[in-house]
Amino acid sequence: MDGAPCFLTGSLTPGGCGLPSTERLAGCFVAGNGKIQGGSSAERDQREALGRSRGGFSTKACVIADGSGRAIGFALAPGQANELPIAPVLLSFLTAVALWIVADRGYSSHAFRTLIWGLGSRPAIPTKRNEAPVACPPWIYSNRNLVERCWSRLKEWRAVATRYEKTERSFMGVLCMAATMDWLKA
Repeated sequence: MDGAPCFLTGSLTPGGCGLPSTERLAGCFVAGNGKIQGGSSAERDQREALGRSRGGFSTKACVIADGSGRAIGFALAPGQANELPIAPVLLSFLTAVALWIVADRGYSSHAFRTLIWGLGSRPAIPTKRNEAPVACPPWIYSNRNLVERCWSRLKEWRAVATRYEKTERSFMGVLCMAATMDWLKA
């Protein structure tokens, strides 16, 4: 993995990107079985990475993939949430310094680029239309299709493509199982 590019994306729909936040568990209590219960429906939706949009409930799943297009780690968030706040969580899955971190426009931010430079990697993230242009070499950014193909292979699992699971933990388990099977096929 040393010197290989890594890719970030948040393109699974239906579904969402976001991690459950312990700060948002106010008003909940822990039952005798260790499960968190209570709280409002909004707190439950945040805890279980469920978001409401025009199409109903959704979850956004973000993945970080290696240079071969195989998933390394996932993060979940409610469907209406932005991917950028969970991007540092995805970068924590890296075990070695990647030469390039390639991401789509959803991850475009000066602070995120600074974080990538701080890790010793180079960002290849195109700017949004309202931002000043930065260097994003097209010859490295064109390889972002590897992560889109990774999502395509993972979505062959119906449980990944549609999120039948009620809890965030169960859905994360299905994502990890699908990624493990993808690694074994490669």
